[in-house]
Formats: sequence, C-alpha cells, structure tokens
Amino acid sequence: MAALCVALPAVAASLLPLLLLVSWKRWRGARAKRHVLIVVLGDVGRSPRMQYHALSFVQSGFAVTLLGFCDSRPYEELLQNSRIQIVSLTELQKLPVGPYIFQYGLKVVFQSVHLLWKLICREPAAYIFLQNPPGLPAIAVCWFVGFLCGSKLIIDWHNYGYTIMGLVHGPSHCLVLLAKWYEKLCGRLSHLNLCVTNSMREDLAENWSIKAVTVYDKPASFFKETPLDLQHQLFMKLGCTYPAFKARLEPLDLATERSAFTERDAQSGVVTHLRGRPALLISSTSWTEDEDFSILLTALEKFEQLILDGESLPSLVCVITGKGPLKEYYCSLISQKCFHHIQVCTPWLEAEDYPLLLGSADLGVCLHKSSSGLDLPMKVVDMFGCCLPVCAVNFRCLHELVKHEENGLVFEDAEELAGQLQMLFSKFPDPAGKLNQFRKNLRESEQLRWDESWKQTVLPLVMDT
Repeated sequence: MAALCVALPAVAASLLPLLLLVSWKRWRGARAKRHVLIVVLGDVGRSPRMQYHALSFVQSGFAVTLLGFCDSRPYEELLQNSRIQIVSLTELQKLPVGPYIFQYGLKVVFQSVHLLWKLICREPAAYIFLQNPPGLPAIAVCWFVGFLCGSKLIIDWHNYGYTIMGLVHGPSHCLVLLAKWYEKLCGRLSHLNLCVTNSMREDLAENWSIKAVTVYDKPASFFKETPLDLQHQLFMKLGCTYPAFKARLEPLDLATERSAFTERDAQSGVVTHLRGRPALLISSTSWTEDEDFSILLTALEKFEQLILDGESLPSLVCVITGKGPLKEYYCSLISQKCFHHIQVCTPWLEAEDYPLLLGSADLGVCLHKSSSGLDLPMKVVDMFGCCLPVCAVNFRCLHELVKHEENGLVFEDAEELAGQLQMLFSKFPDPAGKLNQFRKNLRESEQLRWDESWKQTVLPLVMDT
C-alpha cells in the first residue's frame, strides 16, 4: 500500500505534461477549423492521390500538414506551396534478428509511438485524413489522437491492407487474420469514409458495416497529351541515360537532333516523327506481388516471333517505370531475354517527366490485379488523362474504369495480350487503325479532372462534417 501511495504521484506527474498538452490543443481547437492533418504511413512521393487531396484542401482554404515517409520527391507544386507542411516520419528498417512475427510486432510498436508523438506535437486540426492501407497501426493511433484533441477521423480506403499481406503470407496466416480483424474493427471508428470504387463501397457496407462514399481517382491537370517538341526534348534527355531512347542511325546533317522516335530539323527547328520509328509501349508498376510481369514478357516474346515470321509490325521500345521489392527479380528475367526487335528499359522517372512520357507513348499496359478485387489502378487513370489507350489484365471491378473496345482492351493472359499487341500495332502508325480510334474516343470523352471531381464529391462532405 505504501508503495502504491508513492507510485501514484509519480505516474500522475509523468502524465501531467501530456494532459496539459491535450488540454491546450483542445482549447486551441476553435482555431483549427481550417487545418487538416493528412497521414500516409508510406512514401509520400509515391502516393499521388494523397498529394492531390492535400492540394485540393489548400485550394479550398485549408492549411495542410502532410505526414509520411519521404523516400521519393513529391510533386513540385506540393513542395512550393506555403500552406502545405511536410513532416517526415521515420521508417524502422527490417531487423536481421529474431522471427518475422517478433520483427513485425516491434515495427508496429515503434510506428505507434512515433506516429502518436508526431501527431500530438502538431498544430490542432479539424480533420485527420488517413490513407488505408497501410492502416496498422495508423487507424487506431489517428483515432486516439482525434479523441484526445477533438479532431475528426476521415479514412480514404484505397484497398484492404490484410489482402495485400495475404499475397505474401497466404490468406490463413495468423498475421493476416489479425490484420483483417483489426482493420474491420478500427475502420468503424472514423467519422467519414471515402473509397475508390463502387464495388468497394458495397463491400464495406455489406461485410464491414461501414458506410463510405465513392471518390474515383481522376487525372490531375498535368496528365495530358505531350506536344511533339516536348516529346523530342524528353527523348533527348532520357537518351543520355537510357540507350533505348537514342537514335538507331545518326543523321547525315550533324546539326540535326535525332532520338529513337523524333528529329528536329537543323534549319527550321520543326520536330517530326521518324519514318519507321519503333512503337513506344509503357507500363508503370510498384513491382509488387499483385502485378505479374511475366505475362508482359511472354507476350513480348510472342510479338517478337511474329516479326521474325514476317508480320508487318514495328519494333517496340517497352518502358516499365517505378520501383519496388520485386524489381530486381524481374530485371533479372528481362536480362535473360534475347530480343532483336524489342528493347525493354526500367527507369525511375522524375515526377515531372512521368506525365510527359505517358503523353508521348503509343500504348499503355496495366498488369495490376487487385489483391481485393475492389480497387482500380491509378496508372490507368493517368494514362487516360493523357488520352493513351490501355491494354489491362482483367479483374473483378476493372469494368468501372476500362471499357473494352472503347478506351482500351481487357485481356486474361499472355496469349490474349500478344494478340492485342499484334492487332493494335498492325501497319503502325495507321491513322485509321484501332489504336487511333481508342485515342479519339478518349479525347472526345471530356474526362472530369481531379480538382473538379474533388469539389463536387469531397468538399461538400468535409464542410458538412
């Protein structure tokens, strides 16, 4: 009893600073109506949707604090905006000792304490806006901080975290089952839920008792067709690093600039496409388990064989952008291929170069196969913003984005993809071909851009909340 009497004042004294801080933040809460904390327990530079949210909040009069890992450079517009503060979170590197469950548990504990401290030390906010996944441990931490400080929690559901874990460990692994239980329980603690597809909205309502609003990904304004002179500048720039963009033959006039696809006349300065140029095919990836690039590589092998058999098809430059855990594995597979008419390169592009390259390409390929079957590939949204037709591997809710035979094609396997490449690139470049028809359909569709879509869907919800 005596020990308890001694211990209680010590505990109270240790909690006093926290209680005073929370009280002060609640007192200042009235001044936080136009402040939003956006939390990404991942790389901010590779989270375009959350960057778009931040910019949209700022355009609507809010101040934004964006917390996340700073491994990749975010959009320049984000960095230059004085009303957006980016706070770097520390990522605990994988420990080389102990079983995986121990390492994962330690990581969760560290992230919980670290995120809690970072959030508590920020200016009070009206909303804590969280990307999920990853939601473990972020959902519980953000809810707790919101409870202490009077902030409302908004979850933006991009997918289910437990399904991504299931790709690695299997759906019946104890960690996957724990993550599913946690996500389902804590997901109900939010004041407002957004999601990326109608299929996910229906699944959240039916199986999780969570009411969500669908906010489709839309391309930002800078995703658009790239003018030919800017294409040439980009190709010349990339050619300094990646041989696939360099001219196959040097021009007779040494003053003429030539890339693999374009040339600039030395006298007039006019840029034109090269006759007999290769077709430019592009794919973007995070190099994770939900994208099987062996499908594309097998299709390219079949396409190469068609050229060797005498089919009227162009050479291909296949660009696969992005970085992630399986990149080395697939780069090793690519290096083993003996292509004669196909070049594959795997660059990591600067943020401002990526939309320019999409706007310069002839065809996009998407191999994203959702771990839950309920989210859509944002890369296709960006491609459509650039009026770039797409071949995409089929999965449950893809029809909400890709309209087969209208803005692209849907395939099931490498055989079908190879057939589509043959059909689309037959007699390339053919103004009357299917590829140009898809591009024309995309131009005429007058797609809604992110800013207008956000003002119509998210802003009214935030103001009502």
